[in-house]
Amino acid sequence: MKLQGIAAIDYALSNYCLAHRFNRQVAFFCKGISRTGDGHLYFLVGLLLLCFEPDSGAVFFGTCLFSFTLWLPIYMLLKRLFKRNRPTNLPCFIKPSDQYSLPSGHSAAAFLMATQLAWFYPLLFAYVFIWASGVAISRVLLGVHFVSDILVGAGLGVGFAYLTFWLTGAF
Repeated sequence: MKLQGIAAIDYALSNYCLAHRFNRQVAFFCKGISRTGDGHLYFLVGLLLLCFEPDSGAVFFGTCLFSFTLWLPIYMLLKRLFKRNRPTNLPCFIKPSDQYSLPSGHSAAAFLMATQLAWFYPLLFAYVFIWASGVAISRVLLGVHFVSDILVGAGLGVGFAYLTFWLTGAF
């Protein structure tokens, strides 16, 4: 499928997601969910586990730090490479941090963190992936990303988590 076809489907999906009378109420809720994906929570969770979880807190913290160190430059390179503009002519409820939308950094980081948490703490699997999905979907409902942006971001986050597990021998 050509990129223009993907863009048309993305726009139609985004338009469908944002074409309802409850946008302001949904946006209020989505802002809160999206804020949990800003990065501060990741560091806090890692620090708490480092300090209070003697079994694998230190390994979790180190693995997360390594994952994010590997992921961030690639993410920034992809943003500059794709230069995909954010949705236009649709409601937008927040000011995005940069001009480009592909891949979604919030989605990538949330899924990277969710994968790390699920790997080290399997009982959290459902909770962390529901949370990561909420962060990703909130970005579409806030009008700053297309659906394909969050799918690519999610794949990138999961991929970098597994790359880190492989590189560190955590498999």
